[in-house]
Amino acid sequence: MNENVTAPLRARAEIDLAALRANVRSLRAHAPGAAFMAVVKADAYGHGMLPVARAAKEAGAEWIGTATAEEALRLRAAGLPGRIMCWLWVPGGPWREGVEADLDLSVSDLWALREVAAAARQLGRTARIQLKADTGLGRNGCLPADWPELVGEALAAQAAGLVTVTGLWSHFACADEPGHPATAAQLERFREMVAYAEGRGVTPEVRHIANSPGTLTLPETHFDLVRPGIAMYGISPGPQLGTPADFGLRPVMSLKAGLALVKHAPGGLGVSYGHQYVTPGATTLGLVPLGYADGVPRHASGTGPVLIGGKRRTVAGRIAMDQFVVDLGGDEPAAGEEAVLFGPGDAGEPTAEDWAAAAGTIAYEIVTRIGPRVPRVYVDEESVVDA
Repeated sequence: MNENVTAPLRARAEIDLAALRANVRSLRAHAPGAAFMAVVKADAYGHGMLPVARAAKEAGAEWIGTATAEEALRLRAAGLPGRIMCWLWVPGGPWREGVEADLDLSVSDLWALREVAAAARQLGRTARIQLKADTGLGRNGCLPADWPELVGEALAAQAAGLVTVTGLWSHFACADEPGHPATAAQLERFREMVAYAEGRGVTPEVRHIANSPGTLTLPETHFDLVRPGIAMYGISPGPQLGTPADFGLRPVMSLKAGLALVKHAPGGLGVSYGHQYVTPGATTLGLVPLGYADGVPRHASGTGPVLIGGKRRTVAGRIAMDQFVVDLGGDEPAAGEEAVLFGPGDAGEPTAEDWAAAAGTIAYEIVTRIGPRVPRVYVDEESVVDA
């Protein structure tokens, strides 16, 4: 749904697609010998899946990655061309639709291989699959002990014309922690599992394991393709690795709202549920019409930072479902004045990392949780899209 960008908005998440394209180009420069997969799962980490996927491709991304098949199928239905990979499946998933849509389908277990092969047989066409190795994350993927059986059955299905193994891949557990021994161990195990599969006759187009921190800091992990996620959105995958600016990245999302109310308040006034904040003296209070139903974390009650009138403020009391209060300290901005929860930080506004610190979480969660009630404003397209 498109709306005029000048229409009054309770709140908005501004998405700077020019910054996103620049981030893709910067990340590609970190891995010049590898293809680039733009990861747009979870509605592009809250930024809007289709506009982000299109912008990433414009900036040179050869692949698009999603978690679920449903996400990938939505992109195909919208007309997005090229290679799209999806990796989170459950039994009975839409294998047939995935094969028909010419997706690259990740396989971590025999049940998945058998279901995709059955779908390919019914359709009379060959499915593209990628075998995922669990090299130490302990999550999705095939463990080393089960790898020979999965590789063997995949090769048999390939010989029957049911599948083509287009990739071998894995995912890091601790690449955002510099020097963590698990990363080197996983990389060695990945090399071993790739060597085994290739030694049995698998000829993948791409081998890949590098996520955002791998892309930025571990060139030995780049192989044939890198899969940046959070870094593409201008957020560092870990404060201990460096700031976005250290890597030539710029935050893509800014979250803003207009003050819904400004009022004089006496000292001793309890503010919001539970009266966890009581005004220390006569002051002014500003009401920001965003709450945890919009994705503003309730855990940041009393600590979340906001820029209003050129000054940093702090959430006063509990964040409610639809709104929260800031103590303006006697300043009297007009109703409607802009409150900036986070952005690139250029004008002194907080960043997503600041909100993550206030809520005791990670910046991934801050941007990804911004909900569908908040319109996305695509700055360089001059349009508003409900994501």
